[in-house]
Amino acid sequence: MSKLLAIFALLTVAFSVDTALAQPPGLTAITVQPNGQGGETYSLTLQILAVMTALTLLPAAILMMTSFTRIIIVLAILRQALGTTQTPSNQVLLGLALFLTIFVMMPVFDQINVQALQPYLAEEIDAVQATQAAVDPFKSFMLAQTREDDVGLFAGIAGHETIESAEQTPFSLLLPAFVTSELKTAFQIGFLVFIPFVIIDLVVASVLMSMGMMMLSPMIISLPFKIMLFVLVDGWSLIMGTLAASFYT
Repeated sequence: MSKLLAIFALLTVAFSVDTALAQPPGLTAITVQPNGQGGETYSLTLQILAVMTALTLLPAAILMMTSFTRIIIVLAILRQALGTTQTPSNQVLLGLALFLTIFVMMPVFDQINVQALQPYLAEEIDAVQATQAAVDPFKSFMLAQTREDDVGLFAGIAGHETIESAEQTPFSLLLPAFVTSELKTAFQIGFLVFIPFVIIDLVVASVLMSMGMMMLSPMIISLPFKIMLFVLVDGWSLIMGTLAASFYT
């Protein structure tokens, strides 16, 4: 887990450290200046201030640049389809989504660790080179999950009329296009998940209507049948396996 935190911390530097401000050995943390009275004044450099500010983007980066968005939306739709309201709880769904995200993103994390984190810790590259090397694996992952139509949409809005290849897509365009594609994919998967449970609700409601039991809520009767169906088909394994496999097809 500490390695993942270090990788994400290194990645967030890319949003704040400008190439022109970079220094070859790394980022200078503290500047010491004599005050003319025999003492010294200590001050933080702008680079460190920018990096510390950029760390506030870490939760948003985890949510928006990984598989987390698709996974948590599908799990939330599944809970709604089952009709179990708060079961599983939000904490359980977030935990499932987080650890499944780590599983899906582990090849990307390993690539960042090899290409960016370890060379930076060994002082073979500076901070700016490390951030550039860390962004590339994320960009490749995001490109593989992003629809061309979504990239074209935001390219048209931003005025980028010609993009010669997908690899040359600016990160400022790729990020909103990736999030939009993930939302579309998540709702498509959620629609397919919802259909079997809707059919059960319709059948139960029709039976109750035919029996004249209009005062009895169909949700009360259909809930155990939906849970039983979900358990019999090993639903959790199907959902988790399908979500993980959807990123590698």
